[in-house]
Amino acid sequence: MKLIYLLLIACFLIACNTSKKSTSDTSQIPETENLYFSKVDFKKNKVTPDDYVTSFTLNKDAFLNIHFTLDKPLVESLKLLEPSFTEEELLSKGNFQFSILVDGEKIHIENLNNGAGTKDSKITRLNHTIPLAYPEQIDFWGWFMWLKFMKLNGGEDLLTEGNHSLTIEIRAYIKEKTLKVGSILAKGNIAIEVAKIPVDESLVPVQKIQTGSDWQLSNDSFDVHKIEALNRKIAEKRFENINGIIVVKENKLLIEEYFNGEDRNSLHDSRSVGKSFASTMLGIAIEENHIANEKVLLSDFYNLKSFENYSRKKDSVTLESLLTMSSGFVGDDSDYSNPGNEENMYPTGNWVKFSLDLPMHKTKRIGEDFTYFTPGVVILGDIIHKSVPDGFVSYADEKLFAPLNITNYKWQYTPQKVANTAGGIQLRAIDFAKYGQVYKNKGRWNGKQIITEKWVEKSLSKQVSQVYAGIKDGYYGYLFWNKTYTVNGKDYQVSFCSGRGGNKIFIFKDIPFVVVITSSAYNNPRAHPNVDKIMEEYILPAIIKKE
Repeated sequence: MKLIYLLLIACFLIACNTSKKSTSDTSQIPETENLYFSKVDFKKNKVTPDDYVTSFTLNKDAFLNIHFTLDKPLVESLKLLEPSFTEEELLSKGNFQFSILVDGEKIHIENLNNGAGTKDSKITRLNHTIPLAYPEQIDFWGWFMWLKFMKLNGGEDLLTEGNHSLTIEIRAYIKEKTLKVGSILAKGNIAIEVAKIPVDESLVPVQKIQTGSDWQLSNDSFDVHKIEALNRKIAEKRFENINGIIVVKENKLLIEEYFNGEDRNSLHDSRSVGKSFASTMLGIAIEENHIANEKVLLSDFYNLKSFENYSRKKDSVTLESLLTMSSGFVGDDSDYSNPGNEENMYPTGNWVKFSLDLPMHKTKRIGEDFTYFTPGVVILGDIIHKSVPDGFVSYADEKLFAPLNITNYKWQYTPQKVANTAGGIQLRAIDFAKYGQVYKNKGRWNGKQIITEKWVEKSLSKQVSQVYAGIKDGYYGYLFWNKTYTVNGKDYQVSFCSGRGGNKIFIFKDIPFVVVITSSAYNNPRAHPNVDKIMEEYILPAIIKKE
């Protein structure tokens, strides 16, 4: 499953390089349209001009393709933009630019990366067929482009129920120091009727919070209409595979919603949200003197010379550098070709040995250069397991889950029967909220200090700078992320746990909220952007009082 997800993300990133405005646009609209549409499954049928259509019904028709014929191959149009470039330079710095217009307004511009399309297609091909809408995920850049237009750049919001026009324009572009864009090579228009999405109306109203939650209920108000609008989007599958939404305000339960067959008692697989629990247990172990501090060296726990690829640099790795994903190991979960990618770890019989066998990166600075490295968290889990009484699972139950009255949970395990701190804890959504609230309370729960205030502060602080998973200007703490949401022109800083599929525990800094979203969109490249949109456009506007 993780492999499929990484391949999809890799294809998504390779294919897409979005720009809102061109620095140069010398377009001349063709006298006649030369781009056509079809609604045929291109995998099963060869499309002919007889299949061309002038209308498409969104939310009903399953397939949408575009077809165009060029006067000359793409590389020849690129040469007009940079005559001095070699063919190799042209293909490395240029490609097609697609513009998508709704009702005459340009909504999305896509400068295709050089990985979109084969080299042969760019230097020889005149006839092009590009699939856009398809009922399942396909490994084709056109599908990802349509996905970005619809889900991330406002297509769904603009294509409201009723009739619209969709126009696609294709140009050549070159991007070096500046962006150069050529004249229109192909253009076509199609009428779009947007069919109403059938919805179970019983899923739209705000759900009443049931008793027995182990939380006090909040009497504070919120914008019910915003939450019901969100519920409708979830019911329409606009936000796919959202399973639970919990909002806690000032230690009291404000919103509790479940979808897609889950309820309060459902144990949710939160994936890498579980990494943060390793940070928690390390902090508790340090406070109880089972481990000296986070500055101790990896070499204090393992004979590193007994593992492969030993180097003196490996002796300098600290637990803190593992907490901040800055250990300097050769490992990168965003790069499937990297030998330290987590997908290479899981099939092995000993995950710790796999991790410690990895070489050190020659240039990355320990404690400074961020690279998302799951095997490092496995090492942390193993160290905690060996250092605390009765192992990791028993220690976590006694020191964390029992004080929070969390009794319904499930661990996954490594091949050595150690708790899988890579992301193997399953809890109820409402109990994930307890975990987040402890951090919001600076480590306290019901008057008891569960985690030291100092450790909470370190964990949620901005330890290292990072740009990963679309988090612009982001930072990383001790296995916690940091970012800023902007709502109505005001910024809201938040620390959060994050797991594949769109799973989040948000701990806001300056407003009194903890928000949990559980989601099972594990193979969906828009899972995390969906959650960001949910937070910025629905949940935060609903719960923040207007000044």
